Amino acid sequence: MLRQASRLLARGPILAARPRPFSTDLPAAQSADATFTEAWAKVIPNMDPPKTPLSFMQPRPPIHSSIPSKLTVNFVLPYASELATKEVDMVIVPATTGQMGVLPGHVATIAELKPGVLSVHEGNEVTKYFVSSGFVFIHANSFADIISVEAVPLDQLDANLVQKGLADFTSKLSSATTDLEKAEAQIGIDVHSALNSALTG
Repeated sequence: MLRQASRLLARGPILAARPRPFSTDLPAAQSADATFTEAWAKVIPNMDPPKTPLSFMQPRPPIHSSIPSKLTVNFVLPYASELATKEVDMVIVPATTGQMGVLPGHVATIAELKPGVLSVHEGNEVTKYFVSSGFVFIHANSFADIISVEAVPLDQLDANLVQKGLADFTSKLSSATTDLEKAEAQIGIDVHSALNSALTG
């Protein structure tokens, strides 16, 4: 085992000499899928090649040489766009690892969202949403894409309905007999507990 470890360590400089490039090192311009197009032309020369996913993608915006003063945010739901290329000072998202503040120049990150409060800070104004779940994609060019399954402005929540829902799901959990019923009740408790914390916190 010690010999194997020594061999692996001995290979270290070889691996370090060929580092994997970061996504930020790649060109922002869109590159054509030339290999696929050439292969298609050999097999079916009298028919245009089908579109690949790359054909529908916009070129990645270039990374600023200096950190911009604003963070550009896209906040979308399956049925609506809450924020579209909105320039803000900061957003705070409820990641599964904890509350995460995102400022301009944030390192590129992907984080899963849990039920909680999403805060959008713009000057002295703070807009808060309750999000059920989703993902946040933070790009190196000070863009952030927030995708949520469901979201509602915090001021539109009814505290009485939240308390009633929490009581109902707590009752369902105590009377549940199958694993499915227990899981559904526990999810309801988790979401309503997060809603209650958002309203009381």
